[in-house]
Amino acid sequence: MVTSPSLPPRFEVAVVGAGAAGLGLALSLARDGIATALVGRHAPVADGRTVALLDGSVRFLQALGAWEAIAPHAAPLAELHIVDDTGSLFRPPPARFVATEIGLAAFGWNVESARLVDSLRDRARAMPNLTLFESDADAFVPGEAAADLILADGRCLTARLVAGADGARSKLRQTAGIKTRDWSYPQAAITTILAHIRPHRDVSTEFHTRQGPFTLVPLPGGHRSSLVWVMGEMAAKRLAALDDGPFARTIEDQAQAMLGSMRIDGPRGLVPMRGMSLPSPVATRLALIGEAAHVFPPIGAQGLNLGLRDAAALRDAVVAAVADGRDPGSHAALVGFARGRTIDARLRTTAVDALNRSLLAGFLPVDALRGLGLLAMTTITPLRRLVMREGVLPRLGAPSLMR
Repeated sequence: MVTSPSLPPRFEVAVVGAGAAGLGLALSLARDGIATALVGRHAPVADGRTVALLDGSVRFLQALGAWEAIAPHAAPLAELHIVDDTGSLFRPPPARFVATEIGLAAFGWNVESARLVDSLRDRARAMPNLTLFESDADAFVPGEAAADLILADGRCLTARLVAGADGARSKLRQTAGIKTRDWSYPQAAITTILAHIRPHRDVSTEFHTRQGPFTLVPLPGGHRSSLVWVMGEMAAKRLAALDDGPFARTIEDQAQAMLGSMRIDGPRGLVPMRGMSLPSPVATRLALIGEAAHVFPPIGAQGLNLGLRDAAALRDAVVAAVADGRDPGSHAALVGFARGRTIDARLRTTAVDALNRSLLAGFLPVDALRGLGLLAMTTITPLRRLVMREGVLPRLGAPSLMR
């Protein structure tokens, strides 16, 4: 791309945010020859969090040529076990879901967040059609034919579409005046990485407790797992303050010693339990993806997988517009993306919110409904398979690089 030295560089799309969703979008656009800028500092990720990349997300990363570097550091999720540990009178038997039943080797793959982001950044540095600006975006000025981005280091650039992947406190979203609906839960999630004596056998186990889900997810090697433990906010702060020995023993007790003795094998994180949604993820010359468009509590592996679906869907909209000679930043080019992503995000928000609130409620009718639902999924084969398929990747409107 040749530009006049007196003018800012011009791109079809400028992606703001160098996390996994922003990197995925930038790589997917550049892959198809779209002149793309990626704006954002490459900050380290080290809070003991992992991400369970569901099958559709893995297909997306494979299409980007990024999965080969990630796969050796990821563990397959071949089975999902759900254990009701609420003490309810309507407690159903443990549920077991097996990926091979729907023709998959695994529902997804669990990888440390830092490893995922580092691999995507390495790929971005070598990608043609992608220009990196390792600086924050200070100002966003939408215009009739393009938008200007002014960076914190004084540089500026122009793009026909700006994609905001700049997180839950998105500056682009605020600048565009997009209103959010925010809520919180009286909980927090502790995250860490564990080493344990017994092998996990590629099984992810989720205990439903009265304070929230307690989830152990496999990591490579057979004897390491990641933890996401949701509980009351004050209890989480007290537990997070324990030394490694008592902390590990408390986790082992909560896990009913299913993986034997444990030790802490990675950094810890303390994640607030909150949510955020938007009426629409688009505005003039702007499309929002990832946590700039929706925030989930860390339940059910929905957050980043939804963000990667945002990225893949926006890539489809941009590529289709450019192929037809249309403006990729126009309202007409983005209306389908906005509608599809709004529906998907609302469905996932409703499901995660309902599960979490049902655990906290402690009412017998709610317990009965939750127990009956889990029992139905366990015993009715067509329903179980439908739920498994939709959980991995929604069939309606799935982005092309995820099919």
